[in-house]
Amino acid sequence: MHAINGFVFGNLPDLSMCAQKRVAWHLFGMGNEVDVHTVFFHGQMLTIRGHRTDVAHIFPATFVSAEMVPQEPGTWLISCQVNSHLQDGMQALYKVKSCSMAPPMNLLTGKVRQYFIEAHEIQWDYGPMGHDGSGKNLREPGSGSDKFFQKSSIRIGGTYWKVRYEAFQDETFQEKVQLEEDKHLGILGPVIRAEVGDTILVIFYNRASQPFSIQPHGVFYEKDSEGTVYNDDSSHSGLVARPFEKVTYRWTVPPHAGPTVQDPACLTWTYFSAADPIRDTNSGLVGPLLVCKAGTLGTDGKQKGVDKEFFLLFTVLDENKSWYSNANQAAAMLDSRLLSEDAKGFQDSNRMHAINGFLFSNLPKLDMCKGDTVAWHLLGLGTETDVHGVTFQGNTVQLQGMRKSAATLFPHTFVMAIMQPDNPGTFEIYCQAGSHREAGMRAIYNVSLCPGHQANPHQRYQAARIYYIMAEEMEWDYCPDRSWELEWHNQSEKDSYGHIFLSNKDGLLGSRYKKAVFREYTDGTFRVQRPRTGSEEHLGILGPLIRGEVGDILTVVFKNNASRPYSVHAHGVLESSTGWPLAAEPGEVLTYQWNIPERSGPGLNDSACVSWIYYSAVDPIKDMYSGLVGPLAICRKGILEPYGGRRDMNREFALLFLIFDENKSWYLEENVETYGSQDPGRVNLQDETFLESNKMHAINGKLYANLMGLTMYQGERVAWYMMAMGQDIDLHTVHFHAESFLYRSGESYRADVVDLFPGTFEVVEMVASNPGTWLLHCHVTDHVHAGMETVFTVLSQREHLSTTTTIPEEIGKVAIPRNIGEGSVKMLGMQIPIKDIEMLTSVLIAMGVILLLIALVLGGVVWYQHRQRKLRRNRRSILDDSFKLLSLKQ
Repeated sequence: MHAINGFVFGNLPDLSMCAQKRVAWHLFGMGNEVDVHTVFFHGQMLTIRGHRTDVAHIFPATFVSAEMVPQEPGTWLISCQVNSHLQDGMQALYKVKSCSMAPPMNLLTGKVRQYFIEAHEIQWDYGPMGHDGSGKNLREPGSGSDKFFQKSSIRIGGTYWKVRYEAFQDETFQEKVQLEEDKHLGILGPVIRAEVGDTILVIFYNRASQPFSIQPHGVFYEKDSEGTVYNDDSSHSGLVARPFEKVTYRWTVPPHAGPTVQDPACLTWTYFSAADPIRDTNSGLVGPLLVCKAGTLGTDGKQKGVDKEFFLLFTVLDENKSWYSNANQAAAMLDSRLLSEDAKGFQDSNRMHAINGFLFSNLPKLDMCKGDTVAWHLLGLGTETDVHGVTFQGNTVQLQGMRKSAATLFPHTFVMAIMQPDNPGTFEIYCQAGSHREAGMRAIYNVSLCPGHQANPHQRYQAARIYYIMAEEMEWDYCPDRSWELEWHNQSEKDSYGHIFLSNKDGLLGSRYKKAVFREYTDGTFRVQRPRTGSEEHLGILGPLIRGEVGDILTVVFKNNASRPYSVHAHGVLESSTGWPLAAEPGEVLTYQWNIPERSGPGLNDSACVSWIYYSAVDPIKDMYSGLVGPLAICRKGILEPYGGRRDMNREFALLFLIFDENKSWYLEENVETYGSQDPGRVNLQDETFLESNKMHAINGKLYANLMGLTMYQGERVAWYMMAMGQDIDLHTVHFHAESFLYRSGESYRADVVDLFPGTFEVVEMVASNPGTWLLHCHVTDHVHAGMETVFTVLSQREHLSTTTTIPEEIGKVAIPRNIGEGSVKMLGMQIPIKDIEMLTSVLIAMGVILLLIALVLGGVVWYQHRQRKLRRNRRSILDDSFKLLSLKQ
């Protein structure tokens, strides 16, 4: 049941409030991978952490407080905008009453902006160039794109009937508005722009064969201009245009709908048809909307201070749910008999992983100059699989003053990223989710050196740090000790949640696999591996933590000691080679140079260091699942000590939350042969149980609390570099038990759960305060059951261990108690429960103080008696001398 407080389809009672009164909404989610929720409040605006919005993003164990000052009376819809959740009833109604309050003052002092928009049916080609970014034909068998573009008796190919919003010059709808800079919009409608104080009039002409509407985000409207149909117990059931009908929508941008002080100058939104939101949007009806602060837009309607603007919609357009699905099948003249035998394959071929309606780098005209200020307006739409890590190869972007190489999108999520490209060349924009990238969700952007163009001043670099890294193959055990899994989850081995992942019976492989890993060596001879210290034990399968500061040159000398070509590619840095990094053949040594310009380091609203990642990129998906991945931290100048650690932190931990899919490893066949209990020829590599058993829900390559070394002392400052990669199921809400941390999002906020998605890298900072051994885990239900959990230990006193460097070595014996509720530590020759350690320590300290006081008192008594005896001897001596003098005088 897709419920809000246990109710579906608008049955949640008693959500009523008065207009112009402050309302607090406390929103939270729990559940599984599908519990990605974008909560849309129709008719009103919210403020969340100082930012203006009308949607809130909720995930398992995510908690959001939002403020609202409702303006327009009426009954309004709250809904999750994830398509399948909306369809299954995740909707409620809230009522805004006038409560005899005076109506708000009219603060509309700006322009009236008119847009003439038509819904027009077209034949849409998802791959008009006929080839991908590498020049390979889209229909070439085995290319990966052929699944979507091969036309046959059971496949439609890459051309479909769709409907698109198109702009016209006036109400006659005779002359289209055609601008060169809008070519990249593709399937998107025209950009609607407005400033605070403006009124927007949209004259909508529906020239299509279905009823359609226009429903906006980010602006204010009254009930008679709402484009969504629902039962609100009023005469207004949504303003929808029937075929060949014209309707007018009136939207306004009062101050309460505009950007806040903490927001950028413009906010990115969308408008879409909501007569049937799921079928309408999959048919193509969606467009961008820009709301800016007063005075931000020039006379041409473009944003001042921005050289280029691009609007990109990332979504899986499901042609199976389009209004034109039957028409497309009829036009393709499909064989219904063969189609019934391959229904799933046919449906998959119609799910187009598109950017603005284009696949496999067919999106046109993303050109800019080096040094330009480029605004990327990123839009999300779709269902729960539409979790997109939008990644910019070659350059970084800023999101609300924070430095990133990727932005995360969900359905009905809108982000503006600012880029100032300093790296000329041709680069990819792609979705970091591996399956989406493979299915064609990628585009090309070009950065050119333009004559007479004022570029940023040249930054000077200095040689700083050299890392000697080898790729080597080894046997990796995801779960060498099953005691935690069996006792904590209190199940037998066969009934355990982990049985499918850890058993090597019945054709399964168990927990051991051949993998390739990055390991650090002492010098370029690659003879002596640099041993990991106690503070590095937690890295597990990861390569070494590479650190640098703004202005540094990082040199990575890489030797490939594996059996196939690999490379080292980093996010965030400026790689000296153009394009994709060179691959090292087996036995070859290559040197990579990474420059660290200002745009690679922390932004204005970041922590002192930002987290990136490096991995092998010969085949980014298979290489990473094979094990070749490591952490990278870039800091402000002066933060790092000469040895590499941070001056402002006592400890640093890097954690990668990743479902290692061994089915996509280069070593799958070898692992079946080596670790399978059956004849390799009898193992069905496509069996669902076998496929699931090879998906290892790991933290740094370890399951069920087998990751060691997460140990710190009470009062220490700890930096956590949190990373996620993988697929759309790699949604991880990481919960720290018993501790909280600070994270930056414009301002500093306290939390105990950090949200991670493919391609996101976060830095959170903690002051360890609560002694004990505590749970750290992903809160997504299936991920907890599959072993994505470990423990971290906070020690109360340094006397527990002899030196800091021995912490992980000693604590490894107690970091995984048999039962975390009854965990114990060996102390004074006895097993003491963790919960009693602090009390026992206090008692021992008190006894020590008492004994010290007794010793001081006894010492004082002895000293006093000794002094009295000495005084008596002195008196006798003086008397004796006096008697002698008297006798002499006589």
